[in-house]
Amino acid sequence: MTEPTTLRRIVLVEDEPALRDNYTLALSKAGYDVHGFADPASALAAVRQKLPDVAIIDIGLGRDSEAGFELCRNLRVLSARLPILFLTARDSELDVISGLRLGADDYLTKDISLAQLVARVSTVLRRVEAFSQPEDEEPIRSVGRLELNQSRLVAKWQGDVVDLTVTEYWLIDCLARNPGQVRSRQQLMDAANLVLDDQTITAHIKRIRAKFNGIDKDFAGIQTVYGLGYRWTDSQLD
Repeated sequence: MTEPTTLRRIVLVEDEPALRDNYTLALSKAGYDVHGFADPASALAAVRQKLPDVAIIDIGLGRDSEAGFELCRNLRVLSARLPILFLTARDSELDVISGLRLGADDYLTKDISLAQLVARVSTVLRRVEAFSQPEDEEPIRSVGRLELNQSRLVAKWQGDVVDLTVTEYWLIDCLARNPGQVRSRQQLMDAANLVLDDQTITAHIKRIRAKFNGIDKDFAGIQTVYGLGYRWTDSQLD
């Protein structure tokens, strides 16, 4: 007799009931076991009892405009591997940087469609599942000194893993797929399944550059083409 499939468990922290219900319905229809909470205390208590497969959290909760950031810190203490996604109306570069520095795997804004949200959750779960697979069974695509493992959504530069979020991985994948060709901000958004403004794309690129520079201080693989977008350039490409 076949055992029933266990649904992936999602903890969703959103204080606006209508939004929480919409997100819950969309994710439930996609086959997830969604548990919604309006405040960080109840969400944290639930996570301590049973670790979910994904946590999706807003930043401003109730009267505390920074509650989501503190919740992210607490969740990361409980688990270093729990996928954490911010889903918020706040799209400033400072907020995005703060969220990712606290250990979130991705930062989404509420102008994302429900279909895109479901796709992003699926992607982050696929990345987690891929880490349990033997690495030698996975195809690696090399672009000069860059290695891209699409199964794991992992990028390496000169053999060292670059600590990218899911969004950042897809932006690099889009740029490196056709070295030397300019990719517009719209093309980058399409590749990462995002609906963001130009400023946020620029912020993502800045963070990606900083992460590569942390490995290689002379990294200059992402070139800005003013008025058009960005392109991947690596002087050591074959």
